[in-house]
Formats: sequence, structure tokens, C-alpha cells
Amino acid sequence: MDGSGNGYLKTVCDYVHLNPVRARLITEEQPLESYRCSSYAQYLQKPSRRPVWLRTGRLFGEWAVPVDSAAGRRMFAAQMEGRRAGERDRQYQPIRRGWFLGDKAFRKELLAQMEEQRGQWHYGEELQESAAERAEGIIAAELKGKGWSEKQLQERRKGDPFKVRLAKRLRAQTTVTLKWIAQRLHVGTRGHLTHLLYWHGRKKRARSEYSNTID
Repeated sequence: MDGSGNGYLKTVCDYVHLNPVRARLITEEQPLESYRCSSYAQYLQKPSRRPVWLRTGRLFGEWAVPVDSAAGRRMFAAQMEGRRAGERDRQYQPIRRGWFLGDKAFRKELLAQMEEQRGQWHYGEELQESAAERAEGIIAAELKGKGWSEKQLQERRKGDPFKVRLAKRLRAQTTVTLKWIAQRLHVGTRGHLTHLLYWHGRKKRARSEYSNTID
């Protein structure tokens, strides 16, 4: 989650605090703080009655609560109760469906970190995005070296030797799928790309055997 102060923390905290409403663990008549398995009720307590680890200042600030006073806490509670009706807002879709919450620059930073160090806590969706990001970098570098534009990549014939060599490199150096490569390099279907790679490998082996025979 992006901690830059652009509202991402507030979005996530609100999403968590509204979980009992979404899961129907409390009735419409019950206030949010009646749900015990949440830290939300602690936000409405005096600072001296909260756990020492609970920091409320950032969230209160993002809700424009000026002071952590009785009036400020009532203001926060009123605003959260007002959010109950809109807890299905579209702003929560990235939390439900995505693996990160932040802007594009933050996403690129995360993908770069995952490419450097893949661990057991990285899951399918983010690993696929990390692989795609690496593949895009390779494609950009190869196109620049070849002097091709994206339009030329699209317009060149499907079996162009450059496209086939690039596809082979992507297969060797990334974990993107054949389908992804076929679509990205405009070489037709996954099956057609498999055919192209097979014949490319076969011709390469034939040339190697011929060279060894001459030697």
C-alpha cells in the first residue's frame, strides 16, 4: 500500500472497519463499534484507554478530524456511520481485486522489487505482472536496438526472424506465457508461435551440426 499520503491508508482502514457491515456480522441498528473483533471501537476511546500500539493520528487527519478529543471522536464516528451506506463504492474494487493500492509509479517500484527478490509471499497475479514488466523492458530494448517502432512490430509478418528470436529470448529470460508473447509480438496464435520456435530451434541445430561436420 502506498503510504504517500494520497488517501490510500484511509481507503484501506475504512474498508477494514466496514468489514462487519459487508459480512453482515452486525445488524443495521447496531453501531460499528459494537463489533468486538476490530480496532475500530478503540479509535472512539480516550487515548489513555487505547492500546499503546494503536496510532490514530494519521487516520483522524485524513478524515479531517482536527483534535483527538471527545468532539473529534464523535465527528469521526458520525462520518464512518455515514459511510456504511456507501461501503460498496467503486473505490474499494482495487482492494478486493488487486494486489496493491497506489499510483502507477508505486506499482512500478513494487514490480522492480519483486523482480530482484521473489519470495514465498508473492502470489500469482503480482508475479505475472512482474514478469510482464520485465518482458516489456526486454522488448523495448530490442526494438530500440533494431530501430523498429511499435507500429513496425505490429505490421511485420508473423514469422519475421527478429520476432522469432525475440520470442525465444522472452521464453528464456522471463516467465510470461506463450500466449502473452504471441499477442504482444503479433505473431498469431500460441500454437503458431510454438511452431515457429520449433522450426527456429531445428534450423539452429542443423546449422550447428553442419558446422561441426565441416570442422
